[in-house]
Formats: sequence, C-alpha cells, structure tokens
Amino acid sequence: MEQEEKRKGIKPVPDDPLGYLNEAQLFTYRRMAAFGWRIKFIRRPKYQIPVCVMTDSDETILALIERNGFLNKQPDIPLRRG
Repeated sequence: MEQEEKRKGIKPVPDDPLGYLNEAQLFTYRRMAAFGWRIKFIRRPKYQIPVCVMTDSDETILALIERNGFLNKQPDIPLRRG
C-alpha cells in the first residue's frame, strides 16, 4: 500500500543534500555511502534543524545522522513506513 504524499512542492532529497550536513555528519555520510547507504530524505521543518535520514542498499534499515555524526538506527522521531 502506497503512503499518501505529505510534502507540498519540495523533494524528499534536495538538490544540495550535503549542504544541510555539518562536518561530523558529512564524515558519517561518506563512510556509510561507501557501504551502499544513501540519503532517503532530509526533513526540513521550519525554524528547526534539518534531519538527515539514510537507508541501506536494501531499504530495510532507516537511520538518522545525529548532529554529532552518530548514525542512530533507532531514532525517536516518527517515521512513516511503506
């Protein structure tokens, strides 16, 4: 069953996704990309810090990159599954 799209006019991954990441997050992103992980989406809530969510190559694991660069495979934010 397909999820209803909630984004209004913005793409899940912006044209410049790495511009949303700090140095620690970039380090983690590059390490995980070498293992086939990719950015699934970047949440960009107004007046809040963006949240980068990555997925493994099979799309079975979702994890967010914390501000300190830690890859959190058990995030405490609500994520839609689908």
